[in-house]
Amino acid sequence: MTAGWRWGYPCENRTLRATTLRTLRLANLSAERVRARVEENLADLELMLRFNAERGIGLLRIGQQLVPFGSHPAFPYDWAAEHGPRLRALGELARRAGIRLSMHPGQYVAPGSEQPAVVERSLAELRYSARVLDGLGAEDGVIVLHGGGAAGGKAAAAGRLATALGREKGVLRYLALENDERTWSVADLLPLAGALGVPVVVDTLHHRWNPGGMTLAAALEAASATWQTRQKVHLSSQSPGGRPGAHAEMVEREDLERLREAAGTLRLDVMVEAKAKELAVFALLGRDVSAGGCR
Repeated sequence: MTAGWRWGYPCENRTLRATTLRTLRLANLSAERVRARVEENLADLELMLRFNAERGIGLLRIGQQLVPFGSHPAFPYDWAAEHGPRLRALGELARRAGIRLSMHPGQYVAPGSEQPAVVERSLAELRYSARVLDGLGAEDGVIVLHGGGAAGGKAAAAGRLATALGREKGVLRYLALENDERTWSVADLLPLAGALGVPVVVDTLHHRWNPGGMTLAAALEAASATWQTRQKVHLSSQSPGGRPGAHAEMVEREDLERLREAAGTLRLDVMVEAKAKELAVFALLGRDVSAGGCR
């Protein structure tokens, strides 16, 4: 396996039946109910961190629902203060194990939108994500954000996004921009990332559908220059019969080989975005899930 690479998976662990995605309905957002969900999510986050630590898995993405509706103005208590000691302890556990943490707000988070209400909700969600990473003390944490739509043209959309995020220093310290399969290629994102002073995450599947005139090797090399910490990439395979960019259950060996060939000597943090979660990671590494030392 490629030396110097670290591996991870997003949000859930099938082996443990653990998840950081428990939520509830906004209509049920009482302090008692949401507190119970947060505590369950944090308990499972600890299980996954310990699982990763025992097996040398160096990356873990935390679900946006770790604190359900944590960015909503109707949230009933100060979650950062109440859950702060628990978050700090989990962050210390991750640091001791060398596990890098990240978050990835969904497509609905679009700070480059033409609609002021969407921009404000998006900024609130990004600030929430930054508060989670702050609480964990995740110095090398990452918030991955897609470029979003391109209403009025990409130049106008990029300008709106840069304006919306320009003063969000608490967010920008973690932010990375990711290419998508339809609109924003790596080539499109590089100038915007440069203007904001943030890195670019290359998603290999999205690049396959939307290369923007760049080879994967060129995209990885250009993106590598934007990283001051270890370069992160996303690896997945196309779901058979799914829409372009839909993730398959596992990662095909040929997609791993394509990344390895394109990356050359780059040292990467590889987030495996497969539906099988950690099982896909271990399949790529040729190891049994019960075995340790797969970094």
